Amino acid sequence: MKAVAFTEFGGPEVLRVLDLPEPHAGPGEVRVRVKAAGVQPYDAAVRAGWEPPNLKLTWPRVPGNEFAGVVDEGELEAGTEVLGFTAVQAAAEYIVVPATDVTPKPPEMPWEVAGGFTAGTQTASIALENLNLRAGETLLVHGAAGSVGTAAVQLARLRGARVVGTASEANQDYLRELGATPVVYGEGLKGRVEAAAPQGIDVVLDGAGGEALDVSLELVKERDRILTLVDHHRAADLGVLLSKSGRSAARLAELAALYAKGDLRFLVRRAYPYTEAVAAHREIETGHGRGKIVLTFP
Repeated sequence: MKAVAFTEFGGPEVLRVLDLPEPHAGPGEVRVRVKAAGVQPYDAAVRAGWEPPNLKLTWPRVPGNEFAGVVDEGELEAGTEVLGFTAVQAAAEYIVVPATDVTPKPPEMPWEVAGGFTAGTQTASIALENLNLRAGETLLVHGAAGSVGTAAVQLARLRGARVVGTASEANQDYLRELGATPVVYGEGLKGRVEAAAPQGIDVVLDGAGGEALDVSLELVKERDRILTLVDHHRAADLGVLLSKSGRSAARLAELAALYAKGDLRFLVRRAYPYTEAVAAHREIETGHGRGKIVLTFP
C-alpha cells in the first residue's frame, strides 16, 4: 500500500510516500480502505519526535490519528462506510483498528469532512464535559476558528451557553455565523473580552496558550473552570485542567448525528492529495486559518 511516512524525525520535508506492506484485520478488528485522513498539530509532533504514551512505534512511521473510509475486512460487513480514530497510522491507503473505534459514516457527510471530523469534535466535546459547562454560563474559547474551536462554539451553544470566541480579524464574521461573540486576539485582549461579556466569563477553553491563558487567569477565579489544550507544561503549576481521554465510537456517533441533522457545522479548509502531505504539514504548522486540513486517498 501507499503510505505517508518518515524514517527520521524532522520538519515536513522528512515525509515521503512509501510502499509498505498492507495490514490485515485480526479478531475484533476491521480493516478500512482510507478515503480521507485529518492532519493536525498532533501529527506534526509525532513527525518531529514526540511519541504517544503506551505505544511501541516501529520504523518507518506513519502519522495520522483520524480517518474515514470503507471497511473491507474484519468484524463489520465489507462495504460499510465508517469514520474512526487511532493514535497513528491513518495517513495510508489501509488501516487496521479495533472494531470499537469506528462508527458508521452518515450518508450526508462528505468524505473530506468525515476524514477530519473525529479529533476536533471529540476533543471539544470531551473538554466541555471536563469543564462541566452548564446552560446560562458564558464560555470563552481561545482559537475559536480552528477545528476544535469551531466544534466547541457550536456544542456550547447547543448546551445553552453564551460563547465569546477569540480569533484573527479575518475570522470575526465566521465566529458570528457559528453563534459566538467574536473578539480579536492580541494586545488589549482582556478589555475586549470584558466588553464583549459584561456579565463575566464563567468557563474558558484555551486553544491558543501564552497570553490567552494568562488573560484567562485574570478573568476566571476558579482554576478548575479553565482548560488548556496547548500549555500542558504550565497546567499543573497554574491549577488549570488538561483534557482527559474519552474518545469513543458512541461519542463520535452522537457528534456525527448532529452533523447529519445540520446542528453541527464542520469546515474543511483545504484537502490535499496524500502525495502533497509535505504541503499539508507545512500549512498546519503555521497555526493560522479556520477549519480543518485533510489528506485524500483515491
